[in-house]
Amino acid sequence: MTDEEQNIVYWQQLRQGNKQALFDLYNNTYFHLVRFGLKITADDELVKDCVTQLFFQLWDKHARLNEVTQVRSYLFTSLRRMLLDKLEYYSKTDEAISRLSGEDVVEELPYEEIIIRVQQNEEQRKKLYEAIEQLTPKQKELIRLMFFEGLTYEQVAATTTQSIKTAYNTIYEAIKILRKVLK
Repeated sequence: MTDEEQNIVYWQQLRQGNKQALFDLYNNTYFHLVRFGLKITADDELVKDCVTQLFFQLWDKHARLNEVTQVRSYLFTSLRRMLLDKLEYYSKTDEAISRLSGEDVVEELPYEEIIIRVQQNEEQRKKLYEAIEQLTPKQKELIRLMFFEGLTYEQVAATTTQSIKTAYNTIYEAIKILRKVLK
């Protein structure tokens, strides 16, 4: 059974009030939703909050949900709308605050602050590079395909002639190593 077929089963069970199906759907799509959300905004906390809020809303409306044949697409669209609404709201709030305080919307950063931010970005890039160097060649390849080329697990498996489960496990282990090294 493919991930999408499993998502459809979870969706149907969710509509019937099965809370475990909600958790299973969450676990099966969370990573993909976060990755998708980060393409819209680099604010990872906002993305994670919106993904969680999306699932709370699904539970609140589970009895009124329609039958869906493309669950991941439905979730992506819902997350996109939620993120764009939040970003628009924050933008309008920032504009209102700056108008009330008499400040300009665009604030020029002091030169020292710009240097500090550039150095922090460079340090993060260096740490990530060093962490990736600790992976095996196969893990590096799968991480590159998944995160830098944006392929799904199915596409990664097809590209590398591995099973989906093997690709998933290899990527999972690589992420564990990266998290450990980057802490």
